[in-house]
This record gives sequence, C-alpha cells and structure tokens, in this order.
Amino acid sequence: MTLSIQSFFDPDSATFSYLVDDGQGRCAVVDPVVGFDPAAGRVDRTPAERIGDTIEARGLQLDWLLETHAHADHLSGAPLLQKRLGGTLAIGSGIRQVQQVFRGIFNLDDPQAAVSPFGRLFEDGETFFIGSLRAEVMHLPGHTPADVAYRVFDPQGASDAVFVGDTVFAPDVGTARCDFPGGDAHQLYRSIRRLLALPPQTRLFLCHDYPPAGREVCPVTTVAEQRAANVHMHEGVSEEAFVARRQARDATLAMPRLMLPSIQVNIHAGQLPAQESNGTVYLKIPIDRF
Repeated sequence: MTLSIQSFFDPDSATFSYLVDDGQGRCAVVDPVVGFDPAAGRVDRTPAERIGDTIEARGLQLDWLLETHAHADHLSGAPLLQKRLGGTLAIGSGIRQVQQVFRGIFNLDDPQAAVSPFGRLFEDGETFFIGSLRAEVMHLPGHTPADVAYRVFDPQGASDAVFVGDTVFAPDVGTARCDFPGGDAHQLYRSIRRLLALPPQTRLFLCHDYPPAGREVCPVTTVAEQRAANVHMHEGVSEEAFVARRQARDATLAMPRLMLPSIQVNIHAGQLPAQESNGTVYLKIPIDRF
C-alpha cells in the first residue's frame, strides 16, 4: 500500500486537480475541471477527460470525486468523470449554506434540486477510505462557508497529504480571498492556523497557483514552508493584522471571470440545467436594471 498523487494543471483557470491512488488499484479525484468559454457558451471537457484517460490507462477503480468547495473559477468535471467511471461525488456539508445564498441570487425554484446530486456531504472530522488509504475531512471556512480540506494519511507514516482547496496558496502568493457571500477573514485566519498546526513535513496540495514572473507553477508546499514564508500568514502574524491586510486586498479584486456560470453549476454538483423545449441548455446572468 502506497500513497501516490498525480497533479493535472488547467492553465485557463490556474487550477490543479489531483489523482490519488493507494497503489492497489483504487483512487480518488480531487477538484476536476471542465473548461468554459463564456463568449461562445461552449464547454471544454479536455481537462477532465485527461484524468479519465489516465485512470483507464492505469486500470484504476474510481471510488471518490472530492470537491473542496463550490468553485467560482471553473465548472466542475466531477459529473463527467462519474458518468464515465463511477464513484461517489462528495463535498462538505457547508454547501447547504452556499446553496441557500445563491438560490436567492439566481432565483432557483426547487430547494432540493441543489442537494440531491451530491452523493455525500461530509462533516468536520469524518473519516473515509480511498481503497486502503485513510482520509479525514477538515472543515476550513473563510473563503466560503463550505470549504473543506482532505487529509490523506501516509501509510508509511512519513508525510501526510492535505488537499487544501482555496484556503492557502503558495507562500509567495498568500491566501484566498474572503469577499464572496459567506466569506469571513477571521474564520480564514483560524482555518489556516489549524492547517499550520499540522506536523511541519505535512504536504499541502494547492488548488491554484498564480506564480510571480519567473517561477514555474507549483502544486505542493509544506506546513513548514508556509509557517516560514507565507506572505500573509507566516508565523507571528496576528489575527488583526491578517484580517486588515486580507480585507484591504479583497477590496481591490474584481469578480472572477467565470463566477456567475461556475457557481450556479457547481452548487448543483456540476450538473448543467435541464434542456429547455428547444433542446438548448441556458445559464442565468443577473444584471442591474437601467
């Protein structure tokens, strides 16, 4: 039994997806991506299909499709992979709060429709297995109320892997924004402190990387590296100082390019709306009246 991790990077959304397997034929996928061109209204299945092709080529059985949160920068590829390869689609139970907020924003009629596509809603501290690998759910609110990380324990006892979602980025980039509905910089600080209390050799697998000029994209860092060098949350930064810096930074940020299409799809577990009478699928865009 071994813990094996393969990363897949989607440059359009700067998103990492991960294939996690136990060395004995069972696997999970974390945060798979489907691309979307909002100008043309076209999806690009290529990022998710690459992962599916790899799973099939290696003869793996897909146990889990794990979402760290309802992403605002890409469509989820989980339903595509689930249809092709099976597996249980899971997310943190805080998704209920996110669904409630965005049902109002998008005027969605059926409150149950957004819940049913998820096969499992995890609570903080729950454990589950990827084949023979033990994993634990960590609820890490702040970026959104629903954010979770998945800690997969190293069977050799050397270096656990934590898939952190949007909680922290590479040390030279910092931390996630907190200005989405339900976001809270105080909560994010406490969530990151929880991550940084893990053993220093723990590997933190990032959901995104936005590298400064001259640096290659990097999928993984460690707790020790974050404690020493995270530009927002290195050791010694107080909650008050972090919140002030995070809120000042958030005030300068534009809405993500794909937030409106992504959120209304991803709160439905990546399922597109039903076809209308002409056979076409439509997404909503709320606009200001004039």
